[in-house]
Amino acid sequence: MAATGVLRAPGLLPCGYQLSEGCHYGGPVQSSIPIPCIPQFSTEAPLRAPTGVSPASYPRRLHSPLKRVSRKQLRHVCKASLVVTAEKSADIIQLQRITETVPEVALKSVRAFGPATVANLGPGFDYLGCALDGLGDYVTAEVRDELEGGAIVINSITGDGGRLSLEANDNCAGIAAKATLQLLGVTDVGIALTLEKGLPLGSGLGSSAASAAAAAWAVNALFGGVLTRAQLVEAGLVSEATVSGYHADNIAPAIMGGFVLVRSYNPLQLIPLQYPEDRSLYFVVVTPAFEAPTREMRAVLPQEVTLKKHIANCSQGAALVAAILTGQADLLGSALSSDTIVEPRRGPLIPGLAAVKVSAMAAGAFGCTISGAGPTAVAITDSEEKGKQIGEAMQAAFAENGRLKSTAAVLSLNREGAQVV
Repeated sequence: MAATGVLRAPGLLPCGYQLSEGCHYGGPVQSSIPIPCIPQFSTEAPLRAPTGVSPASYPRRLHSPLKRVSRKQLRHVCKASLVVTAEKSADIIQLQRITETVPEVALKSVRAFGPATVANLGPGFDYLGCALDGLGDYVTAEVRDELEGGAIVINSITGDGGRLSLEANDNCAGIAAKATLQLLGVTDVGIALTLEKGLPLGSGLGSSAASAAAAAWAVNALFGGVLTRAQLVEAGLVSEATVSGYHADNIAPAIMGGFVLVRSYNPLQLIPLQYPEDRSLYFVVVTPAFEAPTREMRAVLPQEVTLKKHIANCSQGAALVAAILTGQADLLGSALSSDTIVEPRRGPLIPGLAAVKVSAMAAGAFGCTISGAGPTAVAITDSEEKGKQIGEAMQAAFAENGRLKSTAAVLSLNREGAQVV
């Protein structure tokens, strides 16, 4: 770990956001850990670079590795709703209260559900995702008088095979819960969490986002549910940034439900896309017994793409949005299968995936791609019965060509997002 230094605001972070008076960055001066900024949910125009600072000096993506933070970069003043501090080996993002008043405890205990999600949907890398019905994680949040104010503890975790940490600062549910308390401004109440994992780790179904969404929703409900779904995405993003990178295409639909377009990360702008309720849509998700950690799958992505591929993916991304809004499952499947940038790099790392896609299409699917970072493959159809046949064909292909056992499910669109259960 690099030596830690403190660079105090007022100042500008390399991603283009500025720290307000009283904030400070206490992380490694030289670090490969992404340092994301968490702006308020906004529909305003993107922030402009301060006078005298070249936009070209900013990273192209918010989760680009931070090479160095210099004092020269930290000398401009503007508003930002975050404080970044170093804790142990990870950078913990702390949010400021956004409620007008600090809410009182409304419930002593709440159990919430966070759904599985499909991120990217082929060419929609890091900007498009949707929530699935029937699969997900559960978090129970309980007010505990014996805990220190503002403290988050995790009592137990089930369904993870003992792999996840009970330390709140090292667990996506704990991080999201703490970030939610910060948005609420609550400092005098301690909360204990119980996490029930319903999603396999590293599956490509938004496992970390489901836990974060359930935790954020449960904590918010304890205090009367005063934060909006869009505001809670900020808390979930703190967790995602720590676990898998600064991207909202899992956590946004996990909290908000349905399809969600991430129009901008700077500032954060989320656009729900309504798939017509009178149109049938089913997702065939087949998960092989093979783990594909998001960070490792991101490492294989190209840093540069050709203009031809850029144009192709832009047109297919637009087709995805058109298909969602008009309820065309066939067009959705076709566009979903047309990624020319990300899937060609990740696909060869998942044994048997190419044959799985061919088998899905032969069985009648409208399209098939990798769900998130994988290894789950997702196919699109408009019939639940046909979906079962497609799933069987995909499982057979994984077994024959990838030598992998797998599970299959035919799921509908989750339109509600995180819920109290």
